[in-house]
Amino acid sequence: MENTRNKPVLKIGVLTFHRCINYGSYWQARCLAEGLQARGHEAVILDHDSRRVNLVEWKCAFQPVLPTPVPASDRPLYRTKIRKFFDVFDTLPLSPRFELDNPEEMEEYDVVVVGSDEVWNMSHPWYGRCPIFYGDGVKAQHLISYAASFGNYDASWGLEQDWAEKLRNNFDAISVRDANSQTIIQNALGFEPEMVLDPCLQFPITPDERDHEILNRRYVAVYGHNFTESFAREIRQYADSQNLPLISFGYRNDWADEQWITTDPHDFAHFMAKAEAVATNFFHGCVFALRNAKPFVCESSPYRRHKLQGLMAKIGGEKHLLPEGTPSTIYKTLLSETLNPGILQKIDQLRQTSNAYLDRALVLTQVQAV
Repeated sequence: MENTRNKPVLKIGVLTFHRCINYGSYWQARCLAEGLQARGHEAVILDHDSRRVNLVEWKCAFQPVLPTPVPASDRPLYRTKIRKFFDVFDTLPLSPRFELDNPEEMEEYDVVVVGSDEVWNMSHPWYGRCPIFYGDGVKAQHLISYAASFGNYDASWGLEQDWAEKLRNNFDAISVRDANSQTIIQNALGFEPEMVLDPCLQFPITPDERDHEILNRRYVAVYGHNFTESFAREIRQYADSQNLPLISFGYRNDWADEQWITTDPHDFAHFMAKAEAVATNFFHGCVFALRNAKPFVCESSPYRRHKLQGLMAKIGGEKHLLPEGTPSTIYKTLLSETLNPGILQKIDQLRQTSNAYLDRALVLTQVQAV
């Protein structure tokens, strides 16, 4: 089969964390699959399944703001949120399901694309050291990565030789999405991998229509949890000065005016697109603010430090990542003023280099498929 450009249509599987109760995980999986489909290929998300992973994922989803205790009154709200995620999972372009620990059950593919997300994070609480994400047993003629990350696994810890050899022997092309991951690959394999954009910045996002009353008024979006008291105080002060409500999305933050917890990924896409400004401590909070050219501020956390610092350094947005003690005037400026056009220009440039990486990574398989 060939597409309209007379290039071979590839059967592609995307291997990522696609069933996490997490808005960013859903959209990066969907965006990458749809971005590959838009190139004329038959792309699906590899629907791996694991009872062990499911149990810990669902347990986490019922108490997502730990170490902050979850009040009993919130449990039905998180249950509703989880059920909504289950519904949208079924709308993804999925492969036949197979066991995570038995990749021999999967179909065969011309290419499998591993990424994005923390697919190589050796410290991930339930996916860490899972061989399939390093290519073991994957039934594909070619294996590449796109925007893969080691998450909070620090480059100074090094990558054990056995895992480094899996990457060296199994992958035909490697790209990552942050400098920490780039350093790990360079130290372990001896070359600098390509740096590419997260799929949510690289490819179009097309959420289903939503008509919630919140989306019809002005607000400051709060996305994340366990913010520092000083950050929350500054965001509260800014919102009050502008007579704007603070709406916390997906998680409880009692310092916000309203809590919108029973939400799905499509709600999230609309919520971020229609906000006046965004306050977050999540990677995809920043990504969706950038996607929609919204004023935003972010504070870091130990778990997300590498992802956040890597993103900001990549697009020239370091000033949006605020340390404790940042003056109120900085908050007001960043939350009030239009996003720096230089940041958007840098994202456009990175889209071009990211597309070029995919062109190079797929060309060998396209030639061989003729």
